[in-house]
Amino acid sequence: MKNSKNLIFTSLVLGLMSFTGMQAQEKIASYGFKGGLNFSNLYTDTVDDNNVLTGFNAGLYAKFPITNSIAIQPEINYTTKGAELVYNNAIIQGTAKFNVNYIEVPVLLVANITENFNVHVGPYAAYMVSGKTTNDSNFSSSQRELDTNDFNKFDAGISGGVGIDLDAVNFGVRYNYGLTKIGKDDSSSNFISSDAKNSVLNVYVGLRLN
Repeated sequence: MKNSKNLIFTSLVLGLMSFTGMQAQEKIASYGFKGGLNFSNLYTDTVDDNNVLTGFNAGLYAKFPITNSIAIQPEINYTTKGAELVYNNAIIQGTAKFNVNYIEVPVLLVANITENFNVHVGPYAAYMVSGKTTNDSNFSSSQRELDTNDFNKFDAGISGGVGIDLDAVNFGVRYNYGLTKIGKDDSSSNFISSDAKNSVLNVYVGLRLN
């Protein structure tokens, strides 16, 4: 796991160095903002039995060309993650949600397969800023704000997806595969174990500003 974190940080540094160097050479191709829906989950090394939680993502991006078909795309996003648990037994039925919010910075290598279609992949790093749990049942409803100090605030992993770029609008689907554990070794939750990691599928629409 330590080697995975080092690899991610190295990739981020190299990506940001490329970002800075190309900016200095005024090779910026495009920039804008983007947003969409998240379908998140929590998984462990042995089981993935939580329901998908629907959330959102929103942020800014810039795309810097390396060649006519290759570019580096750094982003900064506000994104939701977590999981949903639906329970139903003879006495009680309801839905419980574990929702955590992150500031996330992916640095993506974008390869244009055609003029309008691309694939992209790269590392991401994220920082947990807030979270809450909710529980709505046929008996009662409750909500509790999470203390982020009870969790590993840093999240990192690999992003990959496909996109379609039109003149001013772009669309995409991306999957974020978490490599770091959310819970601490002494964490105790109905939602997560100490080895739970983030898993997020997001769809987005972007608007190019230049």
